[in-house]
Amino acid sequence: MSSSKANILVIDDEAEIRESLQVLLSAEGYCVDEAEEGDRGLQRLQEKNYDVVLLDVMMPGKNGLEVLREIRSMDRNLAVVMITAFGSVENAVAAIKAGANDFITKPWDNEKLLIDVENAVRQRQLFIENIHLKRALKERYNFPNIVGKSERMLKIFDLVTQVAPSRSTILVQGESGTGKELIAKALHSISSRAERPFVPVNTGSLPADLLESNLFGHEKGAFTSAVAAKKGLFEVADTGTIFFDEVGLVGLETQAKLLRVIQEREFMHLGGVETIKVDVRIIAATNEDLKGLVAQGKFREDLFYRLNVINIQLPPLRERKEDIPLLVEHFIQKYCHDNGKPPIRFTPEAMRVLMDYHWPGNVRELENAVERAVVLSTGEWVDISLLPESIFDSSTPGMRMWRSVSLKENATLFEILDSVERQVILETLEKTGWSQTNAAEKLGVPLSTLNQKIKRLSIEVKRKKEN
Repeated sequence: MSSSKANILVIDDEAEIRESLQVLLSAEGYCVDEAEEGDRGLQRLQEKNYDVVLLDVMMPGKNGLEVLREIRSMDRNLAVVMITAFGSVENAVAAIKAGANDFITKPWDNEKLLIDVENAVRQRQLFIENIHLKRALKERYNFPNIVGKSERMLKIFDLVTQVAPSRSTILVQGESGTGKELIAKALHSISSRAERPFVPVNTGSLPADLLESNLFGHEKGAFTSAVAAKKGLFEVADTGTIFFDEVGLVGLETQAKLLRVIQEREFMHLGGVETIKVDVRIIAATNEDLKGLVAQGKFREDLFYRLNVINIQLPPLRERKEDIPLLVEHFIQKYCHDNGKPPIRFTPEAMRVLMDYHWPGNVRELENAVERAVVLSTGEWVDISLLPESIFDSSTPGMRMWRSVSLKENATLFEILDSVERQVILETLEKTGWSQTNAAEKLGVPLSTLNQKIKRLSIEVKRKKEN
């Protein structure tokens, strides 16, 4: 959706304000409607779909906060930007707590207002796109717990759909927390074995003798504690799927026995003499570099090639950040349901922190962060104070500054915003060798605007570095 098709509703009791915003926004290609008071604005929202509402806080009759609460009862995800008088910090804070996406102050800076409106439009459009995308993904793929819209994940979904019906052995590789077991379960769930057992085995957590006993079973008296015969997991998984997690940690002796099962589809109990045949689909997963382990003599080359018939390589979350909003929404629904809470939303600032973080723990770490926020939340919105300290990445000083300033005692909202803006400008200037032209380009603002901000924030500009 382009800005020329974005619909904006201005609700303000002052005709001059409505007219100014109408002229400014229409010139940028937006379709703008007006309402002179709250009830008329709410009526317009029932008559037409809008992407953004610009809503005055102080109005006769229903004030802006009352109107905002009614808007939220109608549409929790409609982008609402509040208009408040300069210096009215209490109103701005109350508006954000009541569910506003952002606020602007009178008198406003036209350029900043347009940026705020554009951000609000994008946020609304992203929400709508995600709804359509989830419906399309649900129709195309039956993977209820795997979420993604990035090109790499869509290719993986297609590959899973294509290879699931076969009995070929599959190797799933990826960093810890990328969802390897979820892929294995998806492969099983859409295969002809879906009604048969899916048996996961964490091969890296067991010593060799216990692992072999679990996998192949044993006869009574096979070892000291074997007081009775026991089936192995291969027998339990017969006609189904067995999933070897962390297969790279299996010892060489056990690797030889695994190779025989894969090749011959047969094995013997520990202490037994009879051959047991099984029909098992084998899926293995690892976060290790198996080729590197082969080169080091720690993993059998013949077993590697037997496992690596079809390879599925899962990307880390930092390489598919466009999936983060979808994942966040998925985990919010899951943990709000589990904890008996109404749905919550992340503020734009909190979502920006999630998007900027590099996620070394991948999807599992993101899931933990969302679960924590759901459990700790007391209202409809999750701000950065409910995010784990660990995700405030040291490589993003602007976010670090936002957090440190926002916790400073007695700081007003405008002091906080000025401090963050000052820090971001300073860091951009340093990165560009104190070239104001390059800094303005990086920040996406005209040079004249950057110069005005430098003066207003009393930033001491150093001499441009020579190449």
